[in-house]
Amino acid sequence: MALTPQRPTDNLRPMSKGMQIAGGATLVALLLGWYAWTNLETGSSFTYFQTLDEFRAAADQYTGRYARVHGYVALGSIERDVEGRQVRFQVVNDPPHAGGSASFSLPVLYTSLETPDLFKDGAEVVVEGVWSSPNHAGVFHADKVMAKCPSKFEADPTQTAAF
Repeated sequence: MALTPQRPTDNLRPMSKGMQIAGGATLVALLLGWYAWTNLETGSSFTYFQTLDEFRAAADQYTGRYARVHGYVALGSIERDVEGRQVRFQVVNDPPHAGGSASFSLPVLYTSLETPDLFKDGAEVVVEGVWSSPNHAGVFHADKVMAKCPSKFEADPTQTAAF
């Protein structure tokens, strides 16, 4: 008598189309939820910038936490350290070319020499990073610096458009 291997019997019933769609939708929802949770946890997504005055008012809350701050590069404040591969500069709340006062400036340390092309004295910037110490005596350690393109096509407010 020869022993032949028996085939296992398949006791699983085929899954209906509705169950397949529900399973796929559940998987997609779980992946999207995981993606949103991981991005919200680091603070890098859905973060809007705040002005320098707003940041200064709540600086103690941001000690050791991620923040995004908007301002202008103070005139003559850019110092590039090629050996240390870092750039130091000051950010002020008002544009220097418009006569803005530098009553408070935010010292920024950017640990890269690769600054945006538009990064220069007086440029409008948004810096992202971590505030190092409370009581306005620390340094803002930036990991991203974004320079805004100056608007070259602003209308003269004294002229009216002829239609």
